[in-house]
Order: sequence, then C-alpha cells, then structure tokens
Amino acid sequence: MENLKEIIANYSNKDLEQRKIWYSPAAEAYNKTRPRYPQNLIRQVVEIAQLSSNSKILEVGCGPATATVAFAQLGCSILSLEPNTDFYQLAQQNCQQYPNVEIHNTSFEEWMLEIEKFNAVLAASSFHWIPAEVGYPKAAKALKENGYLILLWNKELQPCYRVYQRLSEVYQIHAPSLNRYEDRKTQEDILRGLGQMITDSGQFKDLVAGNVETEVTYTVDEYLTLLHTYSPYLKLEPRSKEALFTGLRDRIEHEFGGSVHLSYISAFHIAQKC
Repeated sequence: MENLKEIIANYSNKDLEQRKIWYSPAAEAYNKTRPRYPQNLIRQVVEIAQLSSNSKILEVGCGPATATVAFAQLGCSILSLEPNTDFYQLAQQNCQQYPNVEIHNTSFEEWMLEIEKFNAVLAASSFHWIPAEVGYPKAAKALKENGYLILLWNKELQPCYRVYQRLSEVYQIHAPSLNRYEDRKTQEDILRGLGQMITDSGQFKDLVAGNVETEVTYTVDEYLTLLHTYSPYLKLEPRSKEALFTGLRDRIEHEFGGSVHLSYISAFHIAQKC
C-alpha cells in the first residue's frame, strides 16, 4: 500500500499548472488509442449507483470524453471538468451530439464548489491526479445526501507474458527503467489499494468494486501510439524513445506479424457519501 501511495503522489504532487499540460503532447494519440470502458462495466455502474435520465453527474477530469459519452447516452445531466485545453477541445468534439453534457476547461481544484448538487461524482482514470486531501472531501461536499462517488479505471494494456519477454529485450537495451510487466494479480492488488483509499478518506461508505477483462488486437502503429500516451513514455528522453520505438516496431513486425494481442482490466469503485 505504501508503494501505491508513492505512485499516486508522483501524479498528485505535481504542480497544478504542470498537471494541466501533462498530456498535451499526446492528446490526439490518447483520444485515438486509449480504450473506452466496456458496456458491461457501464451497465453495472449504472445499476449500482442508481443512475437514470434524471441524475446529475459531476465528472472530474473527463479527458477527451473517454467515459463521458457512455453516461451521456443515459440522457442525464453531466457537468464535466477538464483542465487540459487539448483534451477539453477533443471532449467538446466527442460530445457534440449530447446537449445534456456541459464541459468546463478547469481543474477540480479550481472549480467553484456547488454544494450537494449532484447525484454522482464520476472520475475515469483521473482521480489519482488530485491530492487525496482535496479530492475526497470536495467530492463528498458536491454530492447530495446518499450520492455516489464513481471511480473508473482502465489498467495498462498488456501483451501476454511470452510476447512481453521478447519485447523486454528491446527495453533492456534502450529504456531499462520501463521494462516492467504487470500480471493480473499485480493489477488487482493495485485496484484493491485504490479502493482502500476511498474507505480511508472517511468520506464514503459501502464500497462496491468490480472489474471486466477485455482482449484487443493493436497494429504496431496503434500500439506504439498507445505507448506514447502513458506517463513514463512522455517523460522519456526523445532519442531514447525513438530508439526504443524503432526496436519495438522491428520486433513486432518480424516476430508477431505486425500486430500485438493485448488484454486489460477495466474496473470500478463505487461508494456512497457518508
């Protein structure tokens, strides 16, 4: 758990202005290659959090509307906050057909709190960017009595271990710090830790968790574009990144036919305001 808290701190302790522009170099790539949330997962969330067309949802850090559209289709009212200007513009494009979605180009920290207005506060792979001492209390205050906090997560897409072992050789040469593999147990342990943080905040009760595993196939171009959207790759020195991606492309094209089979866990944590 301490290790998880250190990981979270690497995100939430960044200066707010730095957090606002962090994904700008990869905004288009993020929109194109980050997976959406499975419909089966969304259905479970809607049922547990008792969402309907009458619900009012506050979404924290909507990105390019990765999860927004799925909830907008319910017909409920959604106020989405997104501090990154590039993501904000993409979210507006992706939500054009949903007049029930209002998107503000601001951070949750800077947003003027509307007390007890919302039936649910939603954050999809974004709540770890907000300091816990700010995020959980402010979310609770924004919720109506018995309202729900909904945290969604898409864990990193992973190849099977055999493929990882072959790609690992490339990482060892060009970017050994990124040479890591998260098996399902490791990812589930991380998710349990994230759920525990909700309980530990003291703001929420009756935590419910669930997850769905999805398998996809990405072409080598799609896969390298996807990697570009992950924070460790955004921090990588350009020449090292170019050498790494050239090596990965060569390995995938020559050994795996130009595509890679991946799996990922989508998860939810839902808890009720105390």
